[in-house]
Amino acid sequence: MNLIVQGPDVPTPDLKQLAKLTAATAIEAVTPTAFRLVAADAGQSDAVAAFCEENRFDCGWVPAERRIDDFGLLVMDMDSTLITIECIDEIADMQGLKPQVSAITEAAMRGEIDFAESLRRRVSLLEGLDQSALQRVYDERLQLSPGAETLLAAARAAGIKTLLVSGGFTFFTERLKPRLGLDYTAANTLDVAAGKLTGRVLGGIVDAQGKADWLKRVRSELGLVKDQVIAMGDGANDLKMMAEAGVSIAYRAKPVVRTQASYALNQVGLDGVVPLLGAARQNG
Repeated sequence: MNLIVQGPDVPTPDLKQLAKLTAATAIEAVTPTAFRLVAADAGQSDAVAAFCEENRFDCGWVPAERRIDDFGLLVMDMDSTLITIECIDEIADMQGLKPQVSAITEAAMRGEIDFAESLRRRVSLLEGLDQSALQRVYDERLQLSPGAETLLAAARAAGIKTLLVSGGFTFFTERLKPRLGLDYTAANTLDVAAGKLTGRVLGGIVDAQGKADWLKRVRSELGLVKDQVIAMGDGANDLKMMAEAGVSIAYRAKPVVRTQASYALNQVGLDGVVPLLGAARQNG
């Protein structure tokens, strides 16, 4: 196994200490913030995890034979994963209701409230809000998470298709799709009448099971198997989707998600996913 260690600043003495601890045969710089300890002893995983947590590094064990072009599909949550905000919380802020809506959002992400019920409750609070508030959130508040474009560029270069599947809203996913060159998107549709939100969601809700179903649908359409899929998210409603992927990434995630994911990224951006997927296969 190789050990990937990442952080905004990873001092050489710390890398050498980890190399000694794991009997690694070499230390390789993958990017300015990511390092590969070659042929590291995974039997030291608990000690490595403790050391990295203490020093605020992200770490992950990667099979030496893994190659990024072995994967065929990258599935991403939107709110607080691909982008930095929870869109519904920012929409609610336009109504002066952000604290009430954020509290429901947080409880749902921790898994304390059924997602579909939490979404209906939050959307009902938005009744009467002018539709123009959605565009204001997109224009003024929506930002990509650090490293998002680097991750997407690496996926494209490796021939990996992308699916953005969200418990949020099509208003945002449909704008991000052409902007970022995404292959597939799925989300919930807000009902609008006379230019104002009605407080309802149209059709079936894309909840935890809905996300998993979309992953399986696209995976099947592309003729892929589970091990060829990467899924990443941050909340409890991403867990069923992540369980359908060969590699799952918890990004700045709730504890319940971090404990069940293949990897957790807390210190670096989404570009930190790339070193965990292996190097590109050499032609010839």
